[in-house]
Amino acid sequence: MSEHLDGNLKGLKTSDKKALERTYRRRMTPDEVVSPELARHITRISRDLRRQVGVLIERGGTVRNVIVGNATQLTIPDVGRLRGGVGRFRGLRLVHTHLKGEPLSADDLNDLALLRLDLVAAIEVKEDGLPGKVELAHLAPPPPEALAEEGAAGSPDEALEIGHASADAFVHHYAPDVHRLDFDVDETLRALEDEYRRVIGDAARTDQERALVVGVNPDDAHFAETLELVRSAGVVVAGTLRQRRYKVHPKTVVGKGRLQDIVLEGMRRRAEVAIFDIDLKPAQARAFEDATGMKAIDRTQLILDVFAQRARSRDGKLQVELAQLKYSLPRLTDKDAGLSRLTGGIGGRGPGETQMEIGRRRIRDRIRALEKQTEQLSRQRDVQRSRRRREGVPVLSIVGYTNAGKSTLLNAMTRSEVAAADKLFMTLDPTSRRLRFPREGEVVITDTVGFIEDLPQDLVTAFRATLEELADADLLLHVVDAADTRLETKLQAVHDLLKTLELADLPQLLVFNKADLVAPERLAALLERHGGVAVSARTRQGINDLIALAEHRLNPQQPFLPNYGATPEPAPAEVAPPPPETVGSEG
Repeated sequence: MSEHLDGNLKGLKTSDKKALERTYRRRMTPDEVVSPELARHITRISRDLRRQVGVLIERGGTVRNVIVGNATQLTIPDVGRLRGGVGRFRGLRLVHTHLKGEPLSADDLNDLALLRLDLVAAIEVKEDGLPGKVELAHLAPPPPEALAEEGAAGSPDEALEIGHASADAFVHHYAPDVHRLDFDVDETLRALEDEYRRVIGDAARTDQERALVVGVNPDDAHFAETLELVRSAGVVVAGTLRQRRYKVHPKTVVGKGRLQDIVLEGMRRRAEVAIFDIDLKPAQARAFEDATGMKAIDRTQLILDVFAQRARSRDGKLQVELAQLKYSLPRLTDKDAGLSRLTGGIGGRGPGETQMEIGRRRIRDRIRALEKQTEQLSRQRDVQRSRRRREGVPVLSIVGYTNAGKSTLLNAMTRSEVAAADKLFMTLDPTSRRLRFPREGEVVITDTVGFIEDLPQDLVTAFRATLEELADADLLLHVVDAADTRLETKLQAVHDLLKTLELADLPQLLVFNKADLVAPERLAALLERHGGVAVSARTRQGINDLIALAEHRLNPQQPFLPNYGATPEPAPAEVAPPPPETVGSEG
C-alpha cells in the first residue's frame, strides 16, 4: 500500500511524517464514519502540528489518502474521475480535523458537492489532543418536484430557473464525540444512491441529452436566444442558471457558488452537459469540466451542432465539418486524441510523435482536404451562376436573421413546400425556385441560411463559398420579424454580417414579416422609419404587394425573358398587384 502524503508538508519533521504514514495502517468497518482509534490518531497529530489533518476513506474502510493542511483548511488532491452510473457518488469520504471545533466551512461543502464525496466529517481537536464533537454532512436526496417542474424538451418559456444552492442541498448530523456518532455509512449511502436513481429515473426517461443552460451574458434577450438554440438542437433543458457577476471568472467562467449549484443540480436533474450563452476559451472549458465532471458546451459549439443536424446537401455537410474541425483544433486535449471519427492523414508518422500531435495533424490534413472539396464545389456553383447570368435571369435572394420567416416567405411567393418550422436555422442549404412576375417575366428566388448575432467566424469562413451566391443577386429581400422585440438589434446584426461579406452595397428591400402579429400603428411606424413592405408569409397578406414592389425595384423596361414574346408594359409603379392565382412556382 502507498504511504504517500498529500498537502502542505513543508516544515514537517521526519517523525511527523512517519506518524502520518502510520495512518494508512488503520482500518474501519464499512458502516462507521471513522473509528475511535483513527480519530484519536489524527487529532493528536493535528494538535502537535497545529494544522488540519484529513483522510480520504474508501467504502470498505481503507484509508486511501492522508492530507496535511494549514491551520484553517486543507486541499484535497486529485482523486480521479467519477464512477459511472446515474446517482453514483465517488465512494470516498473525507474525515478531517478542525483545530477550534468550528463548523463545516463553505469550502468543505464545496468539496462535498464538486467532488461528489460520500460525506464530509469534521472532528474537533481538544486541548489534550483527544477528539471532541463531530459534524458531518452528505448531499440531500433530490426532491421529486425538482424534476416534475422543469420545462419540456428545450422549452425556453417553461424551463425552471435554479437559484443558489441552499441549506436543503445538504443533510447535517452532529454528535458530541465519535463514540456517540450514530450514523451507518454503508446503509445511508446505499439508500441515498437508490433514491437518486429512482427519482431521476422515474422523472427523466428520455434518449435526448439533458443540459443545464448557464447564462453569463447579462442581456436577457441574448439568453432567451440561447434557449431557442438549445430547443432547436433537440436538447432537454433540465434547468437554467444565471450568473450575476460583473466579470467572467477567468478560469472556470462562474464562481465557486455557481459551480456548486451546477454540480448539485446536474446530479439532481440527470444533466451531464452545461451549455453557456457565451464562447469559452479552451482553458476555461477544460477547467470547468475538471471542476464539475460535466461537459461544457459554448455558444459556438451549440450553433455548430444545430448546423450539423440541419445540413442535408453534400456541400452543407462539408462546410459544417470544416467549421467543426477548425473550432476543435485548438481545443484538442489528450483525452480527445483518439479522434476515432476522423479519417485520412495518418501516414508519415514521425518518431517520438505524441498521440495529441498525431490527432492535430490528422485534423489539419482533413481541413486541407475539405477546403479543396469546398473550392471545387464553389467553382461548380460559379459555372451555374455564369450560365444564369448569360440567360439574363434576375436573381432575388432572401436574407435575414434566423427564424424571421424566410422559408415561409419563399413558400408563400412561389407556392412551394420548402421545409419551414419555428426553429432557429431550419434552412441551411440554399434553396432556389423560379417565380413568374406579373409582366410575363421570370426571376430566380433563393432562400439562404439565416444570420445570427455574433455568428462564429469559423462558420462565416466555411459558408463564405455558399454566401458568395448573394453577390450575384440583383435584389436582396431582407426579411425582418416585425413582432420581434429585438428588431433593431437583429437588423444591425444582419447589416454587419453583410458588410463582413462585402455585400452591404447590394440593393435591398426590407420585408417586415409577421405583420398579422403587430399592431397597425407599430407597423406604420416601422415602415415610415425603415421603408419596405409589410407582409404575413403565413396568411399571404401583402405577398402581391411585395412581388409588385420587388419588380419595381428591379426596374425592368423589358420583360425579364425577352424570348417569351411579351411587349413592354406601363411603368411598374402603375401596375396593379396580380391576383393570387398568377403567382406560382415555375420549377
